[in-house]
Amino acid sequence: MKNVKLFSLSVLAIAFLASCASVRVISDYDQKADFNAYKSYAFYKTGIDKAEISDLDKKRILRAIDNELNTRGFVKSEQPDVLISIFTKERERVDVYNNNFGWGWGWGGFYNPWVWGPGWGWGWGPDVSTRTEGSLYIDVIDAKTKELVWQGRGVGTLNNTSNIERKEQRIREFVSQILKDYPPNTAVAVN
Repeated sequence: MKNVKLFSLSVLAIAFLASCASVRVISDYDQKADFNAYKSYAFYKTGIDKAEISDLDKKRILRAIDNELNTRGFVKSEQPDVLISIFTKERERVDVYNNNFGWGWGWGGFYNPWVWGPGWGWGWGPDVSTRTEGSLYIDVIDAKTKELVWQGRGVGTLNNTSNIERKEQRIREFVSQILKDYPPNTAVAVN
């Protein structure tokens, strides 16, 4: 029985950590854009300056984007085909859990409801927790037309941690997941 409880707790802990670490991603693009023509990029400073995050996190994000694009064969250029911009949004997420059965101290117990002490029982209200959830948008803008041709968004939590390595790894994960579908596969199937 003890092993079953430990196994159950381990599975729950892993599921909780995995849900916290996941990045939910969505992307959209202009179907008329010729993504095969885009080979070079530069960062769009005007857009990046407006992103409401620390300059250190901006640098981390831009380095991660550089790395992702370079591994896909794109080159940074003074005369780019596309401009890359980022922006962020943040919101407070409230989670409500109604699983309040458990062991604790309080009035009652099974034996005498008028005695202060340990006991099993149902809670009087739900457990509520809040956390900050952020969105990172990566925009790809055609350098000639100045029109948005692709946008990726990643939503998740960037745990506030004093461990810089862990924070940088999380940012790389965010960027990698967002850019996973760039450039989009726009090849037309031939019958």
